Amino acid sequence: MLSFRRVFENLHIPSGIALIFDMDGVIVESTAIHTRAWEIYLTRHGIDPDGMMARMLGKRNDQIVRHLWGDGLGEAEVVRHGAAKEQLYRDMMEPVFEQHVVGGVREFLAAARRAGAPCALATNAEPKNVDFVLDRAGVRPHLLAIVDGHQVERPKPDPEVFLKAAARLRVETRNCVIFEDSPGGLSAARASGARVAAVLTTLSEAPLADIAIRDFRDPRLLPWLSSLTPR
Repeated sequence: MLSFRRVFENLHIPSGIALIFDMDGVIVESTAIHTRAWEIYLTRHGIDPDGMMARMLGKRNDQIVRHLWGDGLGEAEVVRHGAAKEQLYRDMMEPVFEQHVVGGVREFLAAARRAGAPCALATNAEPKNVDFVLDRAGVRPHLLAIVDGHQVERPKPDPEVFLKAAARLRVETRNCVIFEDSPGGLSAARASGARVAAVLTTLSEAPLADIAIRDFRDPRLLPWLSSLTPR
């Protein structure tokens, strides 16, 4: 851990560049537990959970619930199913949370804050999940703006969440670096006009990205960031 901190002491982010982070798959590796929580929840309700990861990845809860139960489901039921599944996810993640924090993300965010780079979170996730992850990871103080899935009309793969996060940072999206992991998130990041850094916690490759890293300890990340110039 100390060696990572020393590496990040040399972090240089050019003035005018901001950083925007997705949450699931970027701050915490949660895809497997989200998938398992959906599988358990759907089985309880007599719905075939086969292929659940592909059906949920990068989507907001209301989209997932309506896809699974059908468009005729009332709004209150959509909310109820989504909330119940997310409570199950948090119950499952709680005892193993530390094992799932993405490598180097805490140190990187702290270093970015020291370097003066404005940072934001932009996620499709539910507000309770955002609180759960940010508070347990201890990274909330490093974020100047937080945009969750309830604050946008059009969730990813629409770029609205990133555009809103950039606006709150008062930085043009073209001068942001977006860290994403899912196909829909990467598509949204690219559509926003930002530079795109893929974190390969979910995918094995990311051709839409400007750089692809396994985690924030990847030795290619810091030189790439320092080479950026505002557009």
